[in-house]
Amino acid sequence: MFPTPIERTSRTWRISYQTLLPLALILWLLPLIAVAIFSVKPDSDFANANYWGWPSSFEGFTNYALVFTGSDMPQYLLNSFKITIPTVIGAVTLSCMTGFALGVYKFKANIWIFFMFVAGNFVPFQILMVPVRDLTLQMGLYNTITGLVLFHIAFQTGFCTLFMRNFIRALPFELIEAARVEGVAEWRIFWYVVLPLMKPAIAALSVLIFTFIWNDYFWAIVLTQGVESQPVTAGITSFNSQYRAAYHLMSAGSIVAALPPVAMFFLMQRHFIAGLTLGAVK
Repeated sequence: MFPTPIERTSRTWRISYQTLLPLALILWLLPLIAVAIFSVKPDSDFANANYWGWPSSFEGFTNYALVFTGSDMPQYLLNSFKITIPTVIGAVTLSCMTGFALGVYKFKANIWIFFMFVAGNFVPFQILMVPVRDLTLQMGLYNTITGLVLFHIAFQTGFCTLFMRNFIRALPFELIEAARVEGVAEWRIFWYVVLPLMKPAIAALSVLIFTFIWNDYFWAIVLTQGVESQPVTAGITSFNSQYRAAYHLMSAGSIVAALPPVAMFFLMQRHFIAGLTLGAVK
């Protein structure tokens, strides 16, 4: 039923596994490696089709300096933080409350309300492009950070609620019953009993949502335009001019844009893994 651990397989298979795994990892990371290599090359290497060869000159410091001094990349990064952090806080906060309500209380419409949250995750987001854009125009939220934050919170709350509801249902219900017997108010049960137990799930969910929102490109170009509101994923395209594209600067900007989610994961790695594996072993 379960795959055999690699330690229990034959010596031939173990050697093959240990040989193929690094190759598969390199193949998977190949696009990122290509971007990293090109970010330290001069612009002329692209015109000379020197994609994988040794750089004709090392321009890493110049390229990365130009990303911050010769473009609006600092503003785009600031916009991404303004969009991502409130979205993570809003979506996780709402999902903690909705997850608690759907996971603890039993009422007739419970499962149907839960299905409504889950159903939103199965809707292809491309078909929402026109109505969401029209809605933001009517509400005066088009091309604003606030509009993008509100949309992301609304769109991510369904997945977050699914995550939190299932996590809360796995908690020992006896703790809640004991608190009720002692006459503790429901909001105090949520705040002092359930919420402290949800810290691993909150950490794991925060890392996931941070990565989702930071890397979003589709809604960034649909709902925003211009330096004042676009996040870094859309801002990288500003290195394109009318007749040519500065691919060396785009590569350097892409590496810079990828650093915050990576740093977020490593900072929260222990809590992230604990949140994903909690309850997997009795």
